[in-house]
Formats: sequence, C-alpha cells, structure tokens
Amino acid sequence: MRLFQFLLPRRETRREAEIAYLNAAVSLYDLERREREVEQGLFRQKTYLNFT
Repeated sequence: MRLFQFLLPRRETRREAEIAYLNAAVSLYDLERREREVEQGLFRQKTYLNFT
C-alpha cells in the first residue's frame, strides 16, 4: 500500500491550488488580479451540459 502512496501522491485540493497560486504573486497588483481570477472560477471544475 505504501508503494502506491509513494507512486501516486495525494492530489492537491482546489483550495490548496488557489492558495499556492495567490502566494506566487509578485506584487500587490498581481495579487489583486489573481484574486479576481480565483473569484471568477479559475480553479473550479468545468461542467458541460449536453442539450442534444
């Protein structure tokens, strides 16, 4: 079991990905832009509806 845990590490959660993205900002302007992108759903799962 540990072999699989080593080979297949835990997937990063959406919240962790958002925080890492925000922490990578290099300026206040960059941080504000990134916050807007996150609020608009940059890391949300895309859902596709089939209306056929």
